[in-house]
Amino acid sequence: MSSNTPDPDTDIDPDSDATPCAYTDYREGEGAEDLPATGEDAAGLEADVWDVVYEIEDPEMPVSIVDLGLIYGVTVEDGTATVDMTLTYSGCPARDMLLGEVEDAVADVDGVEEVDLRLVWSPEWTVEMVTERGKADLKEFGLSI
Repeated sequence: MSSNTPDPDTDIDPDSDATPCAYTDYREGEGAEDLPATGEDAAGLEADVWDVVYEIEDPEMPVSIVDLGLIYGVTVEDGTATVDMTLTYSGCPARDMLLGEVEDAVADVDGVEEVDLRLVWSPEWTVEMVTERGKADLKEFGLSI
């Protein structure tokens, strides 16, 4: 009986270079030590950006994307707001919608002249990045993590 499933011992070359997805811009993020990021220590314009991002909810459940741990960081320098964010997985069907929503919300903040939205995959998102508030919101929604 034959199978179309490759045999990892004979059919996969471990020395070959993997080909990344052509539709994904892979950027290295910071380490996971400072995550989840919530903007609690932010001030001024940076705090304003965190406030608008905090209002954006995941499209499938009523939980802030900040509390889900999707926002890795926000900085504002010379009118440019840089937002590092991730998604729960690279094939997220809400990818374009969420990116557009974040970019639009940040661009509407008074004092922000330009938005640099960086989608990062490192460190990869895990449920450990959900804040305590996010866990409570998920529990109220009927999910437990």
